[in-house]
Amino acid sequence: MSLTRIQQEHWAPTTTTHRVWQRRHYLGSGDLVWSEAAESLMRWEIKTRSGFVVQPQEPVRMGARPQLRAVLGPIAIDEPIEVVDTVHSADRVGFAYRTRPGHPVSGEEAFILTRSAAHVFLEIRSLTAPSDLLGWRVVFPLLLVAQKFTRWRYGRALTLKR
Repeated sequence: MSLTRIQQEHWAPTTTTHRVWQRRHYLGSGDLVWSEAAESLMRWEIKTRSGFVVQPQEPVRMGARPQLRAVLGPIAIDEPIEVVDTVHSADRVGFAYRTRPGHPVSGEEAFILTRSAAHVFLEIRSLTAPSDLLGWRVVFPLLLVAQKFTRWRYGRALTLKR
């Protein structure tokens, strides 16, 4: 089970070792918005539309360890991850991944689509702590700033296609 508890509607983390962040974005309404957003999410488009490269180009699945690469102009940063939970029901679709050793930060991130009546929302949940690598630990404050920008892009990623 994931630390971000994607199966649960309400999340109340009790960690004292990670920074907790959660945000909900309204994406629109209707079955077309729901189906397009769900398909895009489970094909990693929330990451690829936010400036990441995901290899291989396969749908999200439990246990997958795709190669994520953050591309910032001429700089590319590898981000080892593992998908630790998925959910797919009539009104809830999403996934959570944990970082693996070597990632710039330590923790877990989750992307969950929900719908209430005709309204479609994207919820992002995150637990963040410094990396296991000293080099990344030193620049942790800068990574938190970059994380804010990336989260802003996540919030827009599933609506850019329309």
